[in-house]
Amino acid sequence: MSPAHWIYLLGLAALIATVVARRNVVGLALAGTFLTALVYSGSVTTGLGAVFNAAITAARELLPVFVIIAVVTAMLGAMRTLGSDLMMVRPLQRLVRNGHVAYLVLAVVTYLLSMSFWPTPVLPLIAAILLPAAVRVGLPPLAAAIAIAITGQGMALSSDYVMGVASGLSAQGAKVPADAIADRALVISLIAGVVALAFCYLRDVRGKLLDPAAAESAAVELAAVGEGSAHTVVRDDGTQAVSAEPAGGGTATLTAAGGGDDDGDAEATSGRTRFVAFAVPLAFAALLAVMLLGRFTSLVPDIDDGAGAPLVGGTAALALVVVCVIANRRTWLQECADHFTEGIAFAFRTMGVVIPIAGFVYVGLSDYSGQILGLPEGEQGPALLLDAIAKVQPHIPHVPVFASFAMLLVGMVIGLDGNGWPGLPFTGSLAGELGHAAGADPATLAAIAQNGASWTGGGTLVIWSSLIVVAGLTGVSVIDLARRLFLPVVTGLVVATAVAAVAL
Repeated sequence: MSPAHWIYLLGLAALIATVVARRNVVGLALAGTFLTALVYSGSVTTGLGAVFNAAITAARELLPVFVIIAVVTAMLGAMRTLGSDLMMVRPLQRLVRNGHVAYLVLAVVTYLLSMSFWPTPVLPLIAAILLPAAVRVGLPPLAAAIAIAITGQGMALSSDYVMGVASGLSAQGAKVPADAIADRALVISLIAGVVALAFCYLRDVRGKLLDPAAAESAAVELAAVGEGSAHTVVRDDGTQAVSAEPAGGGTATLTAAGGGDDDGDAEATSGRTRFVAFAVPLAFAALLAVMLLGRFTSLVPDIDDGAGAPLVGGTAALALVVVCVIANRRTWLQECADHFTEGIAFAFRTMGVVIPIAGFVYVGLSDYSGQILGLPEGEQGPALLLDAIAKVQPHIPHVPVFASFAMLLVGMVIGLDGNGWPGLPFTGSLAGELGHAAGADPATLAAIAQNGASWTGGGTLVIWSSLIVVAGLTGVSVIDLARRLFLPVVTGLVVATAVAAVAL
């Protein structure tokens, strides 16, 4: 291998060491990008340009993720002006009876919402409504954060079964149907998630519930997290109430709707609140039903691979417009723009840190390295990471079990970028090559790597991922959260990989 290969690999090792040292890695990623490009090209100008090009390339590849987070967050912000977001999930609060039930309800609701909308956009909604109720019945905030991270950033994101973006990326390299990867990824994610949830329940929930006084104190502290962000909502009877939203939880809009001198206006506002609270989830439920019917039946045409994200994003964007019109027909144009701007700001505030880190990882991927290094159009860029793994590949025993665990490890390494998905075409390619050599199913190997990358980079093991959002909304240390998640998540992935190697 060339010196550039070693510089790149040392950079990856330094990223891991820096994480262990509990430090941010953005500066290290920028320096690693410069040094790798400098050593590869021998040109300082190429090295400097690569730092910028890597960020642009990463931003371009991750932009769809940012946009869908933005539009869904904007839609929830528009619903918040009417109080419809509260009303939409209020029936779920009745299910939270004690800390044990709260842990289960929080996990199930987070999983279902995250499967439909992706985890990051729905975190503010979950944290604003279900989290305080869960803490008040004795669930420790750290245990709540663990349940949210495992089911949202882990289980839902690693399978991405509804939107199909992750399986579509994996299929590009593996040259197998995306549906085959998605089905296997779903099974693997469920096994890993159930194991991790059970592990954390036995360790962090059972026997560690807060007493009533401590629970109330924790609830007060949790409310103080978002003390500076409050919004007025309209109750069922048309009266006003101020509801706090955790910091970083998307938009917070003040409204004077309802509660005025005219009782008729209050009743009309309350009616609009109920309509939006019912219509929006109904629209997404209908979309989900159509997508599932297309996948499992012939009643409706099947949705193209990876088309789930555009459909959800488009539905959320139109819902944003409709909700703004319903909320205020005179100012809906400005409010729609404001909510969208706040949604974009939220997306970049919570996910923007991964851009330079992903840019460094992209330097080692041939699909992106050429444009980052400024190579002539059509010239193949260096595959630094693939070359390094290819050096190890001959030493991997051509046995399905060993191949499966090798793909898990490769996926977890890919996930160190704080996202995991940019490297899925690469893991898909490796799954195709290794699967044929070892006599294993390439779709299963690709699904294993997808889970490894998503659980790691999607927000359960690295602190520069969207795990920051979970920690911020629950008021716990992101370092403590990542540390408590490490053993159960890795245990779950190992068990799921073993089952997949034997049964899938």
